[in-house]
Amino acid sequence: MVETLSVRALNRATLARQLLLAREPIPVPEAVGRLCGMQAQEPKPPFLGLWTRLDGFQASDLHAALRDRSLVRATMMRATLHLMTGSDYAAFRTTMQPMLDGALRVLGDRAKGMDLEKVVPAARALLDEAPRTFNEVRALLQERFPDVNDRALGYAVRLCVPLVMVPTEDRWGFPRAARFTLAGGWLQREPSAETAVDELMLRYLAAYGPASAADAQTWSGLPSTGDALERLRPSLRVFADDKGRELFDLPDAPRPGEGAPAPARFLPEFDSLVLAHADRRRIIADDHRPSLTTKNLRVRAVFLWDGFACGTWDTEYKRRVATLRMRPFEPLPQAAVDELAAEGEALLRFLEPEAKETAVTVES
Repeated sequence: MVETLSVRALNRATLARQLLLAREPIPVPEAVGRLCGMQAQEPKPPFLGLWTRLDGFQASDLHAALRDRSLVRATMMRATLHLMTGSDYAAFRTTMQPMLDGALRVLGDRAKGMDLEKVVPAARALLDEAPRTFNEVRALLQERFPDVNDRALGYAVRLCVPLVMVPTEDRWGFPRAARFTLAGGWLQREPSAETAVDELMLRYLAAYGPASAADAQTWSGLPSTGDALERLRPSLRVFADDKGRELFDLPDAPRPGEGAPAPARFLPEFDSLVLAHADRRRIIADDHRPSLTTKNLRVRAVFLWDGFACGTWDTEYKRRVATLRMRPFEPLPQAAVDELAAEGEALLRFLEPEAKETAVTVES
């Protein structure tokens, strides 16, 4: 008989893999590898995401990993920027290409006249000469392909050429207009020519399981996740959720049970945890899910109480006063406010070490 896992049991299992039941004293590259990447649409969120997961994390730890190239920021899952280990990027970049090819469809008529067999080699040659910003890449490609929309040219290069962003000494690792370079040259090895969907699914389950085929597809953007999980079925454990949906998991992965304590935690904007499942009830209730994303598709920062997203948060720094504002979805018990306030104060000290004062507020 298939074991049924409650929403709360799924919550605890996922938090255990996401380093959110207890901060762990592990190196930054190891943590990013265990998470199978971190969403990095903007450069700042991974710093916050690692602070909330790792014992003793310092911003310099992530800077060092970017400089020594053990970590890269590049386009990966769902055609979005992610922080990945260099080895994972090399192993899985080719696996992502069918999804990235499909993402080109959003260009519609803007892709009129574009010949990828000419554009891709031209772009590679430009980026082989020197790292460039995408404003520079678009302008140079427009000179060669004047009849093609410049934004379409840039988007096609992002998706069809394996690129990584060049880190700088900026506070969060990258400037607003970062330079890109060819991944093969940066990592001193080309991405694997082989696809590795099965291995990617095993890594996904290790970081986000137990999960369904639909969950895996939502996280990766790949349409082939169901076939891969079927191939892997003999080596996996199979569960059901409270709605009878089939969930796959690694046999020895942590499933601590719904009674495991879960401390207060603050997740940054775009955190992969809130984007990694089709059914996100293990992290955020369906009634609150519309509050997660803004009209312009920004994914809001959320705070966790008893393991679940209970509201959004942001910070402000003025006149050397750092303030963290919590906006709960529903009124919080005093115990939650107290624990979140203590965690929030620590986060503010990380974010704004020069602040003379810090304050955590709860807004209705």
